[in-house]
Amino acid sequence: MPDKSAEPRPRYKRVVLKLSGEVLRGGKTGDAIDAATIEKVCTQVKEIHDLSVQVCVVIGGGNIFRGLNGERRGVDRTTGDYMGMLATVINGLALMDCLEKLGVDTRVQSAIPMNQIAEPFILRRAMRHLEKGRVVIFVAGTGNPYFSTDTTAALRASELHADIILKATKVDGVYDKDPKKYPDAVKFEQVSFIEALKQRLNVMDSTAFSLCMDNNVPILVFDLNDEHAIRKAILGEKIGTLVRN
Repeated sequence: MPDKSAEPRPRYKRVVLKLSGEVLRGGKTGDAIDAATIEKVCTQVKEIHDLSVQVCVVIGGGNIFRGLNGERRGVDRTTGDYMGMLATVINGLALMDCLEKLGVDTRVQSAIPMNQIAEPFILRRAMRHLEKGRVVIFVAGTGNPYFSTDTTAALRASELHADIILKATKVDGVYDKDPKKYPDAVKFEQVSFIEALKQRLNVMDSTAFSLCMDNNVPILVFDLNDEHAIRKAILGEKIGTLVRN
């Protein structure tokens, strides 16, 4: 019989994975949703799902439409934000399709009712899906304009009593200043919420950050380009920057 004690033990049981819509965009093709890119992301999600981790995903829509950018083009902010929410639904369906092709049972829950393509967000139903080993993808943000998908991640993590928010980015952690502009930028391995506020570190928007701080939900910021980054994060390996109380 295989030695189960030798199997890796996840540090976290229930996680919220925050993905920006931009991570789905193809580098060379320039497509809003690149097939090879989304498969890499979903393969990483499958890796942690196979470790019996309960996984929720909150996806942004910036690869298709971003509300703030719409405002700069003359689109009303409220209208633009709703357009952005619909973009997250497209991304969420793409993730669901890819995950299910990899053999991962998945449900999409929307903050805006659209019964033909997604379940409505119901907290107890989401919890039940997680307990049954399904990945739950939350789309349409909070259902309200003026709130980002960062806030959605913080809200869902608080409601679901998630152990941590895994914020996947294109940077390998949180720095004291922009590492792309300043070669001497210093990376933090761990930082407190209060210190992050004092130094005005760009972790999440202020509403999301306050929710996490008030509800004691830690945030791990890491680079998704490492093909096993999410697994490393789940197993507690040194990766990215941990923000906590």
